[in-house]
Amino acid sequence: MDYESKFNQLNEILAEVIDLNTAAGLLGWDQQVNMPPGGAEGRGYQLGTLARLALVKLTSPEVGHLLDELEPYAAGLDPDSDIARTIKVARRLYDKQVKVPPAWLVEFTQLITQAHGVWAKARAENDFASFQPWLERIVDMRRGYASFFAPYDHIYDPLLDDFEPGMKTVEVKEIFEAIRPQQVALIQAIAQRPQVDDTCLHQHFDEQKQWDFGVEVLTKTGYDWTRSRQDKAAHPFTSGGSNWDVRITTRVDPNFLNTCLFGTLHESGHASYELGVDSRFNRTALAGGTSMAVHESQSRMWENLIGRSLPFWQFFYPRLQQYFPAQLGNVPLDVFYKAINRVQPSLIRVEADEATYNLHIMLRLEIEIALMEGSLAVKDLPEAWNSRMQEYLGLTPPNDTLGVLQDVHWSGGLIGYFSTYALGNLVSAQLWEHINADLPDLDAQIRNGEFSTLRGWLVEKIHSQGAKFEPQELIQRVTGSKINPDAYMHYLRGKYGSVYGL
Repeated sequence: MDYESKFNQLNEILAEVIDLNTAAGLLGWDQQVNMPPGGAEGRGYQLGTLARLALVKLTSPEVGHLLDELEPYAAGLDPDSDIARTIKVARRLYDKQVKVPPAWLVEFTQLITQAHGVWAKARAENDFASFQPWLERIVDMRRGYASFFAPYDHIYDPLLDDFEPGMKTVEVKEIFEAIRPQQVALIQAIAQRPQVDDTCLHQHFDEQKQWDFGVEVLTKTGYDWTRSRQDKAAHPFTSGGSNWDVRITTRVDPNFLNTCLFGTLHESGHASYELGVDSRFNRTALAGGTSMAVHESQSRMWENLIGRSLPFWQFFYPRLQQYFPAQLGNVPLDVFYKAINRVQPSLIRVEADEATYNLHIMLRLEIEIALMEGSLAVKDLPEAWNSRMQEYLGLTPPNDTLGVLQDVHWSGGLIGYFSTYALGNLVSAQLWEHINADLPDLDAQIRNGEFSTLRGWLVEKIHSQGAKFEPQELIQRVTGSKINPDAYMHYLRGKYGSVYGL
């Protein structure tokens, strides 16, 4: 049998699937950035068609036959070879997608395309009731989706697997149960100390200057603008699909400096991952990142471990003062540094500090699991949200805009996604320990505005690998252990021990 020819046939089909998905991603980006409000219904049809074509092509009998023929061949190869890994990943994709009826996918795609606009309007107008029937349909369809993969250990498992291949609900819960009391204890210890003054961040900051400074920061850190662009969106996101063209978005708050700056850094981490994937994986099953937790490790690393570090601001703060002399010209660096690292329970997840952020995720995970199990009805979401916010963070949202309507994810059907943010935090700290061990002068490099060695390490160890290795496998290879909270808690205690004098 001509295995090379068979493998090329498989790759040709997969390349077309990826092309369709990439085109859909660009239409999705346009929907949130440029599309007029009246375009939602038409865009739903367009995205539904592309999704159906991609699914039909991926799950065709031809792909099944090719995989059956190629797997014995792959078994005789180096298991880490590109060919063996491509066949393994393609098999996983095929086996999962073949269970999804094309009609379901078309209906779901049309639903979430229209639901996004409804959510955006409901969020702006504090009107959960208008979004409720749409979310009920989304939850029902996600339950239906999970049913395609029965039997399962937990109804949430198939959804989690979409974003974190191989991860089980019970594993995530165990990780969160291990870290929750440690984070609560840290927050309680911080609460006993004098609070950090962050009034310097709550002033009027010209929106265009905020934008320009963010662009300058990314440029100086070595971000590749030749294959990327940035726009504004109601909720920041990154759209990729290939390392040829990656789009990021941010939002700007004229009265709070953190929103634009750290949103920009966060999304640039996602984009850098996509841009760093080895070009030999373009239009193959190994294109893109390996999982959302690993993806979020890169975004959270740039946002927090790098972007909120003292060496980073020893380099960039004088420039920020030049942008905003009236607001920050007389604010010392140590005051600014402590301000951007202030720990205080807050209503908004994307603006939460590092010490409390994971509690926002745990809240959402519990709610999503309850929705999928059927123990929580959509109509009761605002009450459930507010009660958990009070329990976890001591805050009750004054309205649904600042509560249950704040995130875009559910309008896009992304139930199963949220836990990857917290897992990403843990992975970022695990990686950071090893980066600093390999680059002992890293702080000095960052202090001098040198980021090329850091980016090189990330590209070599993480980005270039694409989806070749499963997430737990990749983290094990790089750090010597699977995802665990130890490094993250060590990082938090060290950082906030310094900021708050613990």
